Amino acid sequence: MNDIQIAQNANLEKIDNIAKKIEINEEFVEQYGKYKAKIDLKIFNELQNKNNGKLILVTSINPTPLGEGKTTVSIGLVDGLNKIGKKAIGALREPSLGPVFGIKGGATGGGYSQVAPMEEINLHFTGDIHAITSANNLLSAIIDNHIYFGNRLEFEKVTWKRCVDLNDRQLRLVNTGLSGEKNIVPREDGFDITVASEIMAVLCLSENIQDLKEKISNIIVGYNKNKQPIKVKDLNAQGALTVLLKDAIKPNLVQTLENNPCLIHGGPFANIAHGCNSIIATKMALKLGDYVVTEAGFGADLGAEKFLDIKCRKANLKPDAVVCVATIKALKYHGGMAKEDIQNEDIEALIKGTKNILKHIENLREKFGLNVVVAINRYNTDTEKEIQILTDILNENNVELSLCENWGKGSNGITDLAEKVVELCEKQSDFKFIYDLQDSIETKIKKVCTNIYGADDVEYSSKALENIKLIQNLKYEDLPICIAKTQYSFSDDPKNLECNEPFNIHVEDVNLKTGAGFIVILTGKIMTMPGLPKVPAAENIDVDLDGNIVGIF
Repeated sequence: MNDIQIAQNANLEKIDNIAKKIEINEEFVEQYGKYKAKIDLKIFNELQNKNNGKLILVTSINPTPLGEGKTTVSIGLVDGLNKIGKKAIGALREPSLGPVFGIKGGATGGGYSQVAPMEEINLHFTGDIHAITSANNLLSAIIDNHIYFGNRLEFEKVTWKRCVDLNDRQLRLVNTGLSGEKNIVPREDGFDITVASEIMAVLCLSENIQDLKEKISNIIVGYNKNKQPIKVKDLNAQGALTVLLKDAIKPNLVQTLENNPCLIHGGPFANIAHGCNSIIATKMALKLGDYVVTEAGFGADLGAEKFLDIKCRKANLKPDAVVCVATIKALKYHGGMAKEDIQNEDIEALIKGTKNILKHIENLREKFGLNVVVAINRYNTDTEKEIQILTDILNENNVELSLCENWGKGSNGITDLAEKVVELCEKQSDFKFIYDLQDSIETKIKKVCTNIYGADDVEYSSKALENIKLIQNLKYEDLPICIAKTQYSFSDDPKNLECNEPFNIHVEDVNLKTGAGFIVILTGKIMTMPGLPKVPAAENIDVDLDGNIVGIF
């Protein structure tokens, strides 16, 4: 059976029973049908005196285009920990419709390690991302309406973009206001994908609804002729936007196929945004479980770096253990093997490709000071010889490895990783950030690029330098940075998989996000609105005569 068939044949428990397992009183459970619920934030009043559980971060090497099963391992680890008698909860991101209908398909795990109801989570879920889309676009409408009725704030430049939760490259650059009506001002505009919207970042980095409103009020939407920022609060729009997000700020409770609890909330991309689920969901999970498994998007150079340098800094969190997921297929891919051939045995490519995973481990252990275990998401094409060679290489570098077969075996295939993670959580670590907030913007960028990516240096476009100077003049340079970069390579070139030659990182633009509280650094040819592949996953998705969804993988 494929993923969706496995999920649709699972024996799910009603969501109120899942809530009882982690001692959530029914007064805090807002049900969305039989198998989904939102958890009221008032629960924090009851949880405030409880000790936090252990926080486990799941990250990965640089992926192939179809990913490496990081979410599958995360969900499997929740099941595996519960299997060995631990009270474990997942805290994961929500899927975006863009990838679901694009190249990657669904984002709810795979095989017998999935969260459910799989198809509902992958599609409209509880409407959180739609609410963010509506809030984002209401703000756009308010801005243009303000300009139409006289432009009291003297907008010279509008920086706020519209958004949609789909991959649509045609919308990257558009002209608006072409109706010819009196007083309407045509201008050049564009769309981001919703998960790259600053409102998504704000939602995920807020501690409560008051904090959400305050962060929204501080979002910069444009500049006047004196290059002074115009914020949401200048338009008095923060109240209306917060109203649209009053339910979206509540974490969503679902379950794994083995009926273990998982909070799924927030979904910023990791290559173009900060790539972590919400602070609220993570902190709630830490109060409800003894072990919390969370995930950072794409490779550790992107998701884990932002999880640690942005989310942990803002939320005062520290991982007790890190799991770095890899596949032998991806290692061969990064060793120079063609994508269409990576299911075949190639020892030379595998050995060359281990350079990628060893760099990620070096970053996590030595640069961030964390304890790491490698999880190999095993495929049936992996040979015993390949597994042994990889095991030997990791052992030579004092790295522990666990072979995960949870896709086909569920929790029974990942108990070894669960036991190793429990042991790892008891070890001391020396967590530290890559840069200090007091560093200059260029220093922060260089520290990430040279330490984490392994770049020689950083090059800047004139536009990027101009915007850095503007941020300095506005006294916002003490914010953390969020680097938008390709996920496929340590470099900013998605085709430079092996990174054998020295490389520089090319900063094309720098954007200030005062609501989210970070500075976005756009590198290479990264886009905040992805496009669909030649044959999108949407072509295989359908609904049958009985109303069952098919084709999501």
